[in-house]
Amino acid sequence: MQGLYVIKTNIVSYLPVFEDLNEVKSSLRRQKGYYFLIPSKNGHIQGGLLFMEVNLLNLQKTLQNNGILISFAGRFSQEIIEELGDAVKKYLETESISQNEIYNVFSVFIEQTQNIKNYSALKTDCLVREKIANSGIVTIGRSDAGHFVSSGNIMESKDSYALVQKLDIINGLDRAGLKRLYKEQMKKEMVPGSTGAGLGLIDMARKASQPLKYSIDKLDEEFHFFTLKVNI
Repeated sequence: MQGLYVIKTNIVSYLPVFEDLNEVKSSLRRQKGYYFLIPSKNGHIQGGLLFMEVNLLNLQKTLQNNGILISFAGRFSQEIIEELGDAVKKYLETESISQNEIYNVFSVFIEQTQNIKNYSALKTDCLVREKIANSGIVTIGRSDAGHFVSSGNIMESKDSYALVQKLDIINGLDRAGLKRLYKEQMKKEMVPGSTGAGLGLIDMARKASQPLKYSIDKLDEEFHFFTLKVNI
């Protein structure tokens, strides 16, 4: 992975490689907000915490204003997913919500983290795989309408367009249509190299209280940052 990932609350963007911290600071001064900088492993700047321009009180207020309860950004290994899953489940059990909602939020959280991990694992190019693997972020929040789970990660442009087509088809179905599509997908053999995310997307849509929301931010000609939000 080359460059730095800049996390502005729950928004991730990709910056090119910088030679020194002055160049980093100069770039950040042209933007508003508070940032965490995560160094690249293979970039010119690497190792340890390089630079942090953050006011924790303002960050806390921003997260609260957006209803964010839990947020994790970084690489999703199976061990991390399992540990985070346990923590999320225990946290939700302290909330005044039904067991069914706890199960749905937990299931969607696991599905989204697994999708990020599985997608990066498919990439044979080491640099691309590392870039994608280290770009993941998942948040759990609460609004007046209920809980939501949002995730984001870098995707190759061609893959993000294909994912959008799947989501548009799913969002065009009612409950009965989603149930039929889920059963049809269950009967199909998994294509070699597939992550099985199609079935997971349908399952999340069935648990969602409204259509799945997504956005794509173009990073360059080759990569997009894809965000998916599921309202429970």
